Amino acid sequence: MSVKVYSVDKGSIAEKKGFKSGDIILKINGNEINDVLDYRFYINDKKLVIDIKREKSLKNKIRIRKEEDEDLGLNFETYLMDKQRHCKNKCMFCFIDQLPRGMRESLYFKDDDSRLSFLFGNYITLTNLNQHDVDRIIKMHISPVNVSVHTMNPELRVKMMGNPFAGESLKYLKQFADAGIKINTQLVLCPGVNDGDELDFSLSELAKLYPAVQSIAAVPVGLTDHREGLCEINSYNKSTANDVLSRISVFNSHFMWYNKEIIAYAADEFYLMAEKEIPDADFYGEFLQLENGVGMWALLKSEFEDELQNVENRTLKRTITTVTGEAAYPLISSLAKQLEEKVDGLQINVYKIINKTFGEKITVAGLICGKDIAKQLSGKELGSEILIPSVSLRHEGDIFLDDVSVDELSDKLGVNIKVIPNDGCELLYAFLGE
Repeated sequence: MSVKVYSVDKGSIAEKKGFKSGDIILKINGNEINDVLDYRFYINDKKLVIDIKREKSLKNKIRIRKEEDEDLGLNFETYLMDKQRHCKNKCMFCFIDQLPRGMRESLYFKDDDSRLSFLFGNYITLTNLNQHDVDRIIKMHISPVNVSVHTMNPELRVKMMGNPFAGESLKYLKQFADAGIKINTQLVLCPGVNDGDELDFSLSELAKLYPAVQSIAAVPVGLTDHREGLCEINSYNKSTANDVLSRISVFNSHFMWYNKEIIAYAADEFYLMAEKEIPDADFYGEFLQLENGVGMWALLKSEFEDELQNVENRTLKRTITTVTGEAAYPLISSLAKQLEEKVDGLQINVYKIINKTFGEKITVAGLICGKDIAKQLSGKELGSEILIPSVSLRHEGDIFLDDVSVDELSDKLGVNIKVIPNDGCELLYAFLGE
């Protein structure tokens, strides 16, 4: 397979060397180029010989000298240079199977692409890999690799993921570890299925792959109101959430004794469901599992309160609104109150958005939908501006999961909307209008 150049940046090395739109890249320094991983890996050399094919079947060699990390300026029709790989699993807990109808079309695509793990931090299940893929990852030393493990029990993994190869593919973890590839792992826990003793087993088996396995995230299964025709799965409650936290704590105590650090973390949701205090930011080290909701509460709180010390007491006539999910509502309310106490005249309306689109069991801010915000804020005092967490929007920051745009929501509510990244300092200064 080869890849076609879509466009060439003006003033780039590629333009100066005569690359054109439509050129087909065959090889770089004798290595076949099939996708973005091949391309990114082999263009790092300072001296390049690139074999291309042009119209009329002409083949050319283009020689380039450049700095090691210097970009060539070539663009391709898709970021991956070919089609995204579809997930082959039928996981009993798959969130996409629980989506309501009428959402954005791209949300219904199940990806399981190792290249996205490298490029964007996506989690993969290993079931889409073959030995050639594994060998290529090792050769390129693509690290870290983020893996949705769920369980280290091969038979149970087959059952949970609905894929006869799910258990066998666990062997790739050891191959990555032996090659020095760093691995972040995820366990989506379902009550009575892969928690309890099975959780203990998974933690102990993953610990054997340390230091390659540098983090383990335990995440509670997300259950929407749209599970028609799917298997029955219970929700976590205070008792079962406490059991998960207890088992992880015991594991970490033993692990710390031998390795002087911890690698297993529970998602913030477990602490909230167990009605236990979330650890301080120092507990989470380098925050390797933020995308899994591990340590997000602690980091936001720490960033906000540290910056709050730099805010002088003053007067500011300003009324605004911010929205969040049920899970983060206590934290955002507390932070807003701390700032109001320092700034006389500042009024921050913090509204908890109940998730009617997915169901009230879904409490995270990242799954808030535009229609729910519009309906629940209608008729309320909003002030001059509404702050929306960026995690509620797609990557471009313009559209909610239900295809409602930020501009549409702003028009409907008659108030300006500002999108805020998940950063405590940014949140504080957005509250102040700075």
